[in-house]
Amino acid sequence: MAVTLTDSVLKDIHRRMVRIRRFEETAGKMMENGKIPGALHLYVGEEAVASGVMVHLSNEDQITSTHRGHGHLIAKGGAFDRMFAELYGKSTGYCKGKGGSMHISNLEVGMLGANGIVGGGPPIAMGAAFSNKFRKTKNVACCFFGDGASNEGSFHEAANMAGLYKLPVVFVCENNGYGEYTPQRNHQAIVDVADRAAGYGMPGVVVDGMDAVAVYEAAGEAIARARAGEGPTLLECKTYRYFDHVGVRGMGLTYRTDEELAEWKKRDPIELFEARLQEQKIMSAADIKAVHDQTMAEIDKAIQFAESSPFPDPSAVLEDVYA
Repeated sequence: MAVTLTDSVLKDIHRRMVRIRRFEETAGKMMENGKIPGALHLYVGEEAVASGVMVHLSNEDQITSTHRGHGHLIAKGGAFDRMFAELYGKSTGYCKGKGGSMHISNLEVGMLGANGIVGGGPPIAMGAAFSNKFRKTKNVACCFFGDGASNEGSFHEAANMAGLYKLPVVFVCENNGYGEYTPQRNHQAIVDVADRAAGYGMPGVVVDGMDAVAVYEAAGEAIARARAGEGPTLLECKTYRYFDHVGVRGMGLTYRTDEELAEWKKRDPIELFEARLQEQKIMSAADIKAVHDQTMAEIDKAIQFAESSPFPDPSAVLEDVYA
């Protein structure tokens, strides 16, 4: 199934990637400086995955996320002001300041929530896809998870049901090579997570997760297949996170080398994409700079909004609590 790649789509993908990168870098610094409470799991380095997938989706399509969920929400259309407010724990945040980083969500754009439970997203996405099929819509659910989560029973149960009932769901494995601090080779006997798709009667596709165009094309085919009623796909995107499992500086654990990080940074997804845009005369260096500048101006306003917003009233502590 062919997907169309126009100049406007390329600019859209670029804008989504830049918005993720700048938000995450800013939020990470604020966490390190004690401005934002708690721990942030940052998406820097993996921007091509969320952006390449989400450009195919509408607000009626659903996604489920992970503990590293800011990038998914931004790529799905999340607003900076309400996101920063949520990270600050303010009442104007998406979850009224009660969800924070690992539970941020926005049902208005189909983002069913980040999830602090490893492997917590696949069953939710499968349920959304079941609903889509039952209601005879053409909507698709996309489930984002990591290589470590692909070892969880919840993933396998969801994949089994999705394959059995040919549900319109795309399982997107963001394989950044580490389950927290454990290299993939130390927790899996396989190289490609996509190999697991065969056991559930669905295609398994491996794609370069640092190449936004490659992700766009592979995701487009998988999503079109799901919309056509042909069932699920397991899409494995090989990617890398530049920051540590938590925060920017991490915990000082030497589980990967500086040389490894430097090699991956040579294939920075945004730098590669911006070089492509300039080579193809789609955007100039000035055009690209303008996108970055506009994004930072929006972030500055969003931070002001968050800092001036009130904290939730203590009397509201049990509101919106269902379990």
